Amino acid sequence: MTPQSREKCIFREAQKLNEVNLSEVNSGMVLKHSVARKKLHHRQISCEGFIRDDGLWDIEAHLLDSRTYDCSYDEIHRDGLIKAGEAVHDMWLCLTIDLDFVIHAVTASSDKTPFGSCPRATDAMQELIGIKMGAGWMRLVRQKIGPRQGCTHLIDLLGPISATAYQTLHAELEKQAANFSVQQKPSILDTCLALSSDGEVVKRRWPDFYTGNDKPLSEDNKK
Repeated sequence: MTPQSREKCIFREAQKLNEVNLSEVNSGMVLKHSVARKKLHHRQISCEGFIRDDGLWDIEAHLLDSRTYDCSYDEIHRDGLIKAGEAVHDMWLCLTIDLDFVIHAVTASSDKTPFGSCPRATDAMQELIGIKMGAGWMRLVRQKIGPRQGCTHLIDLLGPISATAYQTLHAELEKQAANFSVQQKPSILDTCLALSSDGEVVKRRWPDFYTGNDKPLSEDNKK
């Protein structure tokens, strides 16, 4: 078994445990529904973040799609039938990034797909190398990977991956922010409600960059 296969097996076992735990949590039915309904489709996306020994970070996502009924998309691929409960899509995507959110490497795998040609779309994901995650980055992704070259579902994973990347790097970003001089605003500020420059967190942790209405006047403004 290759290291990659071993990791996938471990990850899948972990997912089974998570599914059991989630079923226990959901038994309380936090969401209330007044109309009877029948489940048709299940999509599960799991994301994990890792720090590597070379100082980079791996952000890995796994997508599983299944239906509650038999379906067929290709009369040849998968014997022409995907049975209820079987994975319609089983896909993996891993982006290796640095602390500036620049993508250094991409690994993609489409283990289960509705069409035999789908796995070829993993090659197009290499176009992500060199792109920096951030405002407007998905526009650049779509310019580099056109709809006729890529896979919709692998592209769908970029949103959860970018959110996971931020969560994974958050501690290191905060560590850097704490070391910034007072002349330089930490990049982590104003990236969410909790870290807005007029909020209580910034007032307490980065008072020099606090912009709330109750900010004390500087010595220059007092004159």
